[in-house]
Amino acid sequence: MTAAAGTAVGEVLITLRLARGYTQEDLASLLGVSQPTINRYEHDEREPDEEMLERIAEVLGVTPEFLRHAGRLRGATAVDAHMRRRASAKATVWRRQEARLNEYRMHVSALFEQVSLHAEQIIATFDPFDTDPRDAARLARMQWRMPVGPVNNLTGWVEAAGCVVIVEDFGTPRVDGLSQWIGDHPVMLLNARQPVDRLRWTLAHELAHLCLHSEFVGDAPEQEANAFAAEFLMPAEVIRPQLRNLDPGRLADLKRQWGVSMQALVERAHQLKTITAEQRSALYKKFSRLGWRTREPISDELRAEQPELTTVIAEALRDKGFSAEDVARVAGYASPQHNTMLTIPGKHLRAV
Repeated sequence: MTAAAGTAVGEVLITLRLARGYTQEDLASLLGVSQPTINRYEHDEREPDEEMLERIAEVLGVTPEFLRHAGRLRGATAVDAHMRRRASAKATVWRRQEARLNEYRMHVSALFEQVSLHAEQIIATFDPFDTDPRDAARLARMQWRMPVGPVNNLTGWVEAAGCVVIVEDFGTPRVDGLSQWIGDHPVMLLNARQPVDRLRWTLAHELAHLCLHSEFVGDAPEQEANAFAAEFLMPAEVIRPQLRNLDPGRLADLKRQWGVSMQALVERAHQLKTITAEQRSALYKKFSRLGWRTREPISDELRAEQPELTTVIAEALRDKGFSAEDVARVAGYASPQHNTMLTIPGKHLRAV
């Protein structure tokens, strides 16, 4: 039987399969069908019947309703993600994380069909061909009415603008984070394996992509995102006087104050011409001798920033009488055990 208009599950099935690291053969084995059958489902050449749909949902940890409707939810269609990854990251690794982000986008979209989110701020968007990334960073800070100087709790500022931030272990250090819009609200997925300073930079970097590259790619998106992140986290007019006469001790103090890596501070000083190329090179040689190019000190002293928005939503639903099963189902998960998005740390939602 071919898929009827509006009932196709192929795109959702591909996203969920890739997010779990399954091949078509893996999923076929779990379902007890042939690989060509899975291929036909994914290309919408055949629609699974109700019994098969329920089996697929059970294996993938979602509800049958999620499989039926996720691809039609507003803004939930799978898209290429903005991604901060290392050049050595294998395609299979980053594609899985991209699918993971797209799955979260579908769950968030399903959630927002039932729950309204009123953000205190907005994430403004800019045309990178008309707006310098550094100007965009300054405008973003102004619109959010942020205090002058270091950004405390960057995660909280981003969530206050309606961005869903999810931090989880990617199982690899090769991918730092991803982001993409979903309707009026964006989603960020960040790697918990990063030290605090790197995670904060990744968050600012992904914020740059959301601000600058929601509609236009730009000439050099990664460089633009880094320029935005540098100005957003270390505003030139404030930090420039502090970036003179740098040595390892001074950089350690500045890292504590600004919550960014020593290498980011060195690069910022070089950008702002408070140190020469020779001084920059000398500092990096000292870092190498001390073993700081691969693992900097002070990182463990920085306060970890924990996302709170999804916890707040989960608590609000619980306070309205929702059981753990209800909360999971609202977001499209098969059970509380599968619900990796709406959780309350240290607490258990009431089960019925």
